[in-house]
Parts: sequence; C-alpha cells; structure tokens
Amino acid sequence: MNIDLSRRSLLALLPLVLLAGPRPARALVAGDAAPALELEGPAGPVSLAALQGRVVYLDFWASWCPPCRQSFPWMDAQLARHGAAGLVVLAVNLDRQRAAAEQFLRAVPSRATIAFDPAGDTPRRFGARAMPSSFVIGRDGRVRLQHDGFREEDRAPLEAAIAQALRA
Repeated sequence: MNIDLSRRSLLALLPLVLLAGPRPARALVAGDAAPALELEGPAGPVSLAALQGRVVYLDFWASWCPPCRQSFPWMDAQLARHGAAGLVVLAVNLDRQRAAAEQFLRAVPSRATIAFDPAGDTPRRFGARAMPSSFVIGRDGRVRLQHDGFREEDRAPLEAAIAQALRA
C-alpha cells in the first residue's frame, strides 16, 4: 500500500491529534464567558481573572506548529500597537515538554505573557479546534471572537476584532 501524505495533509490532521479527548459540548462563541485559566508561566502563575478589565488576545500554540511561527511576530506587533490601550497577549503553550517551548521562544522571542499547559486541558475547555487557536476576550471577560489557525489573510479581521474590543 502506497500512502502519500503531504505536509498540508499532515497539518490538517494535527488539530485532530492535538485536541483529541474530552471536549465541551460546543466551542465558545461571541458572548460566552471565558472559562477560568490558571497556569504556570516562566515568572510564576498566570491567571485570566487577573487580566479582567483588559482586552486579552488568548493564543494556544505549540513549538511544532508552523503557523505559530508566523503568528508570534504579528502578536508582538499588536502588543506594540495596542498595549498602551489595554491589550494583553496571553500565549498558552501546549507542548508536553517545556524545553521544546523554551527552544521555540529563543528562536521566536515574544513580549507576550507566556503560560504552559502540557496536559492540554485549557484548549479543551475553550473548545479550541485547530492549531493555533485564538480568542479575543473583552474587558468584561466575555469572548468576542474565536479564530482557528493563522494565515496572512487572517491578519486584518483579527486586527479589526482587537480594535473593536478595545473601543468597547
């Protein structure tokens, strides 16, 4: 049997492998309250509740995810542009081995707040469906947008969602 799996085919399967296991009844949608998030970060505990009152761009990522390498510089640009207005980027790593995440961050440095979830429980509670998956969370702690993946054409709509959440 000859099976030809292209890189594109393998990337299409990654969300199924990554997010296998118990999932919420449905993915979060605009207006839903964001679930609690309390994880370990490089400098100590990271909590979504502690960020209440700020707009949070929550990104689930992994070191083996090619689109994540593209999203990190974009997320840093958003922080530079909107950080003073109240934007926080919270990047939750899902690698089982923290060393892989740390190696990624040495190659692709970031000003984002980093947290680690090697068990992958948090993206399941958020109903994440792809890698990366991102959520714009308003100052009120409610989801404004859920987005799967990261491509060049995603930049403008994501930037518009962030700007709108900052104005609200």
